[in-house]
Amino acid sequence: MTELGQRLRQERESKGLSLEDLQKLTKIQKRYLLGIEEGNYEVMPGKFYVRAFIKQYCEAIGLDTDAIFEEYKSDIPSTQTEDIPQQLSRVRSRKEIPQHTKGVSKAYDYLPTVLVVAGVIVVGIIIWVIAQNIVSDKNKEQANQEAPNSEVQQSNTQEEANETTAKNDNSTSEDDQSAADKKEQAKEKAEKEKAAKEKAEKEKAEKEKKDSGKQEYKEVQKTGRSATYALSGTDAFNLEVTSTQADTWLDVKNGKGNAFFSSILKKGETKEFDLTKETEARVNIGYSPGVELKVNGKAVDLPFDSSKQVRQVVTIQYQPAEAQ
Repeated sequence: MTELGQRLRQERESKGLSLEDLQKLTKIQKRYLLGIEEGNYEVMPGKFYVRAFIKQYCEAIGLDTDAIFEEYKSDIPSTQTEDIPQQLSRVRSRKEIPQHTKGVSKAYDYLPTVLVVAGVIVVGIIIWVIAQNIVSDKNKEQANQEAPNSEVQQSNTQEEANETTAKNDNSTSEDDQSAADKKEQAKEKAEKEKAAKEKAEKEKAEKEKKDSGKQEYKEVQKTGRSATYALSGTDAFNLEVTSTQADTWLDVKNGKGNAFFSSILKKGETKEFDLTKETEARVNIGYSPGVELKVNGKAVDLPFDSSKQVRQVVTIQYQPAEAQ
């Protein structure tokens, strides 16, 4: 690959163009474009087309043609007519060379032969030149059929390139706008969710504060490891159970024996239960040390000393305030 070919390929790839794209822009066959990049000018119809195709290649990718031709003139063949191989040589025989031993008149005896030989050589040269011209004309005709006239197609090629650039710019602008819209929508959604969460937490805190001022949680009876409490003066019955020291067995059921939770409560884990629609809840704690109970967000004591009574059963009877 020549330095010129490497430079052209880099410029093409930097603009995101493939050889197929460049073929559509320039109307030059892909194999000729590849030959330019690889410095393989043997595939071209002739030296004239090498320069013409390089010029059109540069214009398609936005390079200054004059600057490129000047900078890489050593890589670009000239358009001068190829030299005719010099196949002729003067035919001289020993008999033509004057010899002092022979008279000058003897040289004139060979003059007709020399003239005949020279005439044959000249005729051969003429025939060879004519044959080369015929071959060159055929190559030019073939090239004209395969590649359009670059000067005639130049304006159309430039218009197509401008249209492609405009489409790419519009596509990029639309993508940027779409991304900005999605980002703005996501931001608005997050703000709405945050506001809704803050509102719910505020309403819950106000309700708990309002209920805590009048709710009553009092002991009804204790027997063995079981105790019963009455919850009143509130319109909500929310229970929280947290294990702070170790894993414990936890079983929470309503008055009808339906279980809300019956499994291991791991250390540091909290379970919340909305029992507002229930009239009674039975809480069976397998390992009471470190277990905390909250009713409507307010901490309540376990009925027994956990160091003496590890397993405890707490029954809470609930009567809504509006039913009182």
